[in-house]
Amino acid sequence: MPISVRGQIEFCQSLRRVTYGGGVERDEQQQAEFAARALNSPLRLRILRLCGFDARTNKELAELLDVNPGTMLHHVRTLVEAGMLAPEPERAGRRGAREVPYKATGLSWRTSLGENQSVVLIETMRQQLEGVDPADVRFTWLGLRLNAEHKAELDRRVFELAIEFKERGPDPDGDAYSFVAVTHPDLNPRPDQLAQRIGVTGDQAGPAPAP
Repeated sequence: MPISVRGQIEFCQSLRRVTYGGGVERDEQQQAEFAARALNSPLRLRILRLCGFDARTNKELAELLDVNPGTMLHHVRTLVEAGMLAPEPERAGRRGAREVPYKATGLSWRTSLGENQSVVLIETMRQQLEGVDPADVRFTWLGLRLNAEHKAELDRRVFELAIEFKERGPDPDGDAYSFVAVTHPDLNPRPDQLAQRIGVTGDQAGPAPAP
């Protein structure tokens, strides 16, 4: 019997559906939207950072981030369902309790955080800096005036350098560091841009009074 058009569409859609963490089945679009929502949280981004090199239990994460274990479990389950965290075999915890450690899958590196990703990342960085000795923070802050070609070159070279160190893998005897690179438009116009800006403002305000 020939398959109806509707049946063909449903069959094709079923081929694109994938089962993600927690046994939840979604198509690619649904997964992308769910993953973006899951990452739209500084706390969840910090959880992923803590599970990037070592598997952590819910209790360990709650202690490291000073969060109630019940609240932490909700966030961990969300990240598991999004495919960002994966459970590892149970291990014995304190007093012989059985605990499940979780390790980051690396999927977040290839997932967009959505339109407000810069806001979420900056807030995540602010939270991570709390309690850090200012003397231990290294930074560079400067203004640049670049055309489109040179701006693209700057972004590309910084990204390539970060990827180079990421692909080396963690040093067995290394300490953990956070690396953040930010470029943003600066309200520092060229003289011609400023003249145009002032001219528009002046026209809107009306003619200047006669001397």
